[in-house]
Amino acid sequence: MSALRTDPAPLDVPRGLAGVIVTDTALGDVRGREGFYHYRHYSAIDLAQTRSFEDVWYLMVHGELPDRAESAGFAARTAGLRHLPAEVSAALPGIARAGTVSGPLAGLRTALSLLGASAGLRPVYDLTGDRRRADALALCAAVPTLLTALYRLGAGREPVAPRDDLPFAANYLYMLTGAEPDAARAAAVERYLVSTIDHGFNASTFTARVVASTGADVAACLVAAVGALSGPLHGGAPSRALDTLDAIGTPDRIDGWIREQVLGGRRIMGFGHPVYRTEDPRSRMLRSIAQEFGGPLVDFAVEVERQVEAVLAELKPGRELHTNVEFYAGVVMELCGLPREMFTPTFCAARVVGWSANILEQAEDPKIIRPAARYAGPPPPQPVPAP
Repeated sequence: MSALRTDPAPLDVPRGLAGVIVTDTALGDVRGREGFYHYRHYSAIDLAQTRSFEDVWYLMVHGELPDRAESAGFAARTAGLRHLPAEVSAALPGIARAGTVSGPLAGLRTALSLLGASAGLRPVYDLTGDRRRADALALCAAVPTLLTALYRLGAGREPVAPRDDLPFAANYLYMLTGAEPDAARAAAVERYLVSTIDHGFNASTFTARVVASTGADVAACLVAAVGALSGPLHGGAPSRALDTLDAIGTPDRIDGWIREQVLGGRRIMGFGHPVYRTEDPRSRMLRSIAQEFGGPLVDFAVEVERQVEAVLAELKPGRELHTNVEFYAGVVMELCGLPREMFTPTFCAARVVGWSANILEQAEDPKIIRPAARYAGPPPPQPVPAP
């Protein structure tokens, strides 16, 4: 006679699952106390400074960096996937009109669902690894096309068709602006995009893996991740960090403005990170990119950073609060001509690659992610009142 199955004993964990290990991953890690993060077994910052976006995309999907032939083949393959099916393109003007207030990121949720349905994507549970990878590549390649088309349509302009002869970052800027970017701006945006492909088990990545654990199709997993990213506590800060610089206005107002915010208990956007207890390595790299361009905005941002950290050290001693990726990301994207409403969508255009890698990894695990919650309402069962 078999033993009766018993439920596992519940475990108390910190709010927000902070520090809780929920699975193993070979995709990378964030070591917050060291100020270091990596993709596979390579420093993410080293990759951003030395390899193309397509090479790092290949690394996340295949687990190793490509040789020259593999790099060229992968770049050509993904470039060919940038074009949208006619039925999806025809629906984008309506999606853009409906999302005039909410913007391209909200429209992407609808467009990705439509693209997945149009392609007849099947649940990852039913697919081979090769088919899952093919679905993920197709969606990742199409996301920049969707985002830029939704932005341009929302602004009353026609979308710009992708060019297969341009690398990922240059093509993204071309579709966004309608003009081929200069080499310096394309390189700056590419380094930013590489640096934001993946970053541990953040909210959107975890969301993608939860949905993948149900066996859902890749589009469904990505739509869920986009929904998580849309929250201002996760992906909405680059433009808000620039809003901080606008609110301060001039160097003589920096100290007073900062003290007013800190003493009033208000958050200064672009500072602090839930994992890093030292300088965010992405911020350090992006500061150097901004300083390569130079100019009044960069000088002002550097001075604001210096004074914010000094005031925080004075008023909140013992707390390590430094600029995070959003602070200088906003500065770099502004310098490269991206409109502020496209800052978070641009982040998404890169992060979709990291989400997809996590989806593919999670799809290999047959165990559904199903945590428990502690009930905190009135004691049950209560009598049901008569109507």
